[in-house]
Amino acid sequence: MGMAIALGLKSLFSVLGCVITATVIYTIITDGLPFRIQLLTPWMAATLIDFYINIFAIGAWVIYKESNWISAVLWVVLLICLGSITTCGYIVLQFFKLSSKESMQDPVFYVLLRQGKMNKPERQIKLCVAVAKVVFIALGCLMLGTLIYTIVTDGSPFRKELYTPWLSATLIDFYINVVALSVWVAYKETSWIRASCWILLLICLGSVSTCAYIVLQLFQLSPQDPAYYILFNSYGRAEEGYEGTLQEDHVYDC
Repeated sequence: MGMAIALGLKSLFSVLGCVITATVIYTIITDGLPFRIQLLTPWMAATLIDFYINIFAIGAWVIYKESNWISAVLWVVLLICLGSITTCGYIVLQFFKLSSKESMQDPVFYVLLRQGKMNKPERQIKLCVAVAKVVFIALGCLMLGTLIYTIVTDGSPFRKELYTPWLSATLIDFYINVVALSVWVAYKETSWIRASCWILLLICLGSVSTCAYIVLQLFQLSPQDPAYYILFNSYGRAEEGYEGTLQEDHVYDC
């Protein structure tokens, strides 16, 4: 089962990466470069804010995942510049790094997991969780305010004339990142009803739902849990603790 999931997700994100790459190339050829002030309509600006808040959430995982700060910064810069092309490339790369045993056991857990134990004092753990709560609450409120303001000042987004080639390309880019976040939500949730509801909210409300979901997960952590525990479901948290214990024992034995 695990191997099938790994193969399916690897194939999915490979295809999505090709789709967004082809979309960007086609849009550049047919509509020119995106760096033109006339393209920045109110709804394009709102879409970009929505897009980059989701990028921020994915980037936070990439920073946690990478043990080398140089590679972490490089991947985050690529996320900012290339969006879901980088998201898909990074995820596929992580699946290729899995061993056969990891692919069979729980591939999503091992893709999310950082290699190497992160030991932090309890005070620093509490500070990180508190900062993460404040940041994602602020980002959620920013996006909600942007959405309301744009609707009030520019009307409904469901108008044909709004969908310029670059806005359409940006929306495809945006929703490929939503697919990545939806896979995470589906992995996290034990109930398919809850998972489906959250995924529907991600599709309809974008990064407002992303921030709400992350903040909810942060509030569900126990006081001694680090912020990155929100990445894993209950089984994954137990597994992460076990992996960490093995690594600590190995270091002690050496």
